[in-house]
Amino acid sequence: MKQIQIAENTWKIGSNLGNEELFEGIWPTPDGVSVNSYFIREEKSVLIDIVKKDSGFIDEYEEELNAVGASLKTIDYLIVNHMEPDHTGALLQLTRFNPEVRIFCTKKSVPMLKAFYGIEKNVTAVSDGETLDLGNGRVLTFLETPNIHWPETMMTYDSKNQILFSCDAFGSFKALPEGKTFDDEMTGQEMNEFQAETLRYYSNIVSTFTPFVINGLKKLEALKVKIIAPSHGMVWRKNPQTIVSWYQKLCDFAVRGGRRITVIWSSMYGNTEAMLKTVTDTLNETGIPYSVYRIPDEPKLSYILADCWRSEGIILGMPTYEYRMFPPMAHVIDLLDRSHIKNRLAFRFGSFGWSGGAQKQLDELTAKLNWTFLNPVEFQGAPKEEDKAKAAAEIREMANRINAGRGNDSPLKDGAVF
Repeated sequence: MKQIQIAENTWKIGSNLGNEELFEGIWPTPDGVSVNSYFIREEKSVLIDIVKKDSGFIDEYEEELNAVGASLKTIDYLIVNHMEPDHTGALLQLTRFNPEVRIFCTKKSVPMLKAFYGIEKNVTAVSDGETLDLGNGRVLTFLETPNIHWPETMMTYDSKNQILFSCDAFGSFKALPEGKTFDDEMTGQEMNEFQAETLRYYSNIVSTFTPFVINGLKKLEALKVKIIAPSHGMVWRKNPQTIVSWYQKLCDFAVRGGRRITVIWSSMYGNTEAMLKTVTDTLNETGIPYSVYRIPDEPKLSYILADCWRSEGIILGMPTYEYRMFPPMAHVIDLLDRSHIKNRLAFRFGSFGWSGGAQKQLDELTAKLNWTFLNPVEFQGAPKEEDKAKAAAEIREMANRINAGRGNDSPLKDGAVF
């Protein structure tokens, strides 16, 4: 845990979580993730969010506050932008240390504070546009941004320093590099890595709520923002528009994805796998970027979601299993549904033994996703040459449709992800 000054009388106090635990109990973070809270000291002192409960948290947090001439006992206000435990897990520790601290949150957070932590005392519910005067000309404005990504979520805006404390919006996986906090401190390689982990963070956690993100982005257009200070990831002080543009692009992917194809395959006895070389050889001919994943492989599901979010085309190699979809593939389709990966072009190939049936169930499960399926290629046992030719033709058709209307899309530069 380390305090870093981000503006006058304003510090980030946060920590990097390692790769040993799954984010939200499901998403791998092989490069860790940062959890940020913020401290402001004027005539009144305020914490904006508070990091999750860790062993020795209070002592570490007190030490960092002491370094800037403050103390947990003297904090006047705590602003809860979002109730998820990675931002409120240490709340009880704080209130026991400072029972008089006043908590500001949205109306929907009030019953959650009681349910999560039994806290009812000194809680003030605020509405969109309400303000909190800290003295010395420092006024905070509360901006309700529901479903980015829980219903009770808000952001806090400091009009004096033009800082947006955006909570989970504009967040990213990946721990902050040693000694670095700001966008202008990152190398080009580190920025590309953060862009990839922003894609994965968005597709894994936020994509379901894309319509609300779009509304939030429109709402923020009226603000003058010099610094974006999210709860996960770097603080943007040189060019905060970069992360805004990233999120705008990620929202755009909801319409039909980008010029990319994701291949997801599974095979029981190697018969479905026998088609894979035809698939990749044909994709290489098209020149469209693609990714290939074999399942079952739980850690890869996070990355499958990310690539499907940025892909217009999805190719599924799926055998029939007892008249239905191969179970690991059904799990993937369920996750794509939960993440609202809609309006994609899709193609399925796969083997069957005594009877088919996987395609019928696949059509049923993806109906509300509005996928457009090309003609599936199913084969009993191993694929024959005519099956391979049919699959290659369908993939070429997918490529033609993806290219149609996109013009000459400029290629990604310098290792950028999207």
